[in-house]
Amino acid sequence: MNMVSLGSRSFQGRPVAAGRSGTIAALDVGSSKISCFIAKIEPGKLANGHAPVRVIGIGHQVSRGIRAGAVVDMDAAEEAIRVAVDAAERMAGVTIREVVVGFSGAEPKSQTVGVRASIAGGEVTDQDVSRLIHHAQMNFQPDGRDVMHAIPTNYSVDGSRGVRDPRGMFGEKLGVEVHMVSVLRGPLRNLELCIERCHLSVAGIAVSPYASGLACLVEDETDLGVAMIDMGGGTTSLGIFFEGAMVYCDSVSIGGNHITNDIARGLSTPLAHAERMKTLYGSALASPSDEREMIDVPQVGESDADSANHIPRSMLTGIIQPRLEETFELVRDRMEASGYGRLAGRRVVLTGGAAQLNGARELAARMLDKQVRVGQPVRLTGLADATGGPAFSTCAGLLTYSQISPLEAAGADDGAESAMPRGQFRRFGRWLKENF
Repeated sequence: MNMVSLGSRSFQGRPVAAGRSGTIAALDVGSSKISCFIAKIEPGKLANGHAPVRVIGIGHQVSRGIRAGAVVDMDAAEEAIRVAVDAAERMAGVTIREVVVGFSGAEPKSQTVGVRASIAGGEVTDQDVSRLIHHAQMNFQPDGRDVMHAIPTNYSVDGSRGVRDPRGMFGEKLGVEVHMVSVLRGPLRNLELCIERCHLSVAGIAVSPYASGLACLVEDETDLGVAMIDMGGGTTSLGIFFEGAMVYCDSVSIGGNHITNDIARGLSTPLAHAERMKTLYGSALASPSDEREMIDVPQVGESDADSANHIPRSMLTGIIQPRLEETFELVRDRMEASGYGRLAGRRVVLTGGAAQLNGARELAARMLDKQVRVGQPVRLTGLADATGGPAFSTCAGLLTYSQISPLEAAGADDGAESAMPRGQFRRFGRWLKENF
């Protein structure tokens, strides 16, 4: 662990400003859809010190110009974002100027950085913690990458580890281990530019497994250990949470769109119909009736309904299952290689649009040898059934992130994201118990 001298600057991250009032907006830029939630911050305060949030505007649009979470066509992506935001604004009756953005591309990478410093005055203050986090970030300067999150996972005071919140404690030396999440700079800059072309400013950015975890996970899961798997259209993201903090994240470039493409190619059917077949008839596991149940499959370039093929449902399952098995194998391998897989214990939460596929939960449980549930947003009011499911977890979590991210910046003297996120879920757990 490096020894540093505490300076006056605080950690520079990608924060959401504290004390936000009025309305907040979340924008999830995915490979299959772009969704925007606008929420109203209600008067008063909850037990966790934050204002209650109610969703008042929802907009979503089929994604264009986005592949594997990254912008590949600036004009097409800009138009899709504009349509989704406009729909949310019309429903809410407000015009937004800034958004909190969810990001699933740019190859997120996790690394832990440890630093120590002498404590001036003996008592640990907010400023001590913030400056120490800043120096941890300064020791982590990956080439061609930007830091998205700096999440403390372990503190020590005078060499005594396992300290959860050092503020107010006395000692001579303060240490911290920080989980740094970085992404490729180019794709991140392109996304920011695309959003700015829509006349919106970026209030904050969060990687999708972090946002989805904030939306779906409960306090006991994040304390005891859990793996959050966000199954999007172009990527499948992994976040491992332990003792109230995200300690690892990663992603694989396979998602629900790859299943759709497999169906379209394997059955020579248009992409739109392949998506429809996946949604209505698709399954990750075979059933005894699959051979008897027949499905009509229109052919590419054929307008005559009589030219449609008729296939057993088992053929569709035979296309879907191998791709999902490959996805879960890659996720399992990443977990094992990371060294953090054991911290997740035996608990996995699936979310994202592809998690709704029939049999996905059962297949994940078999492939990962863990207990699996499908997660959906649990902490927001105002969501309809159609927009309160797993496909909208990241967008819902971004609204939560906009409210609790100031906790990550506790004591930062210029409003930067830095210091104290490990207690987020614990504070939310207390709030849930007291308010529901």
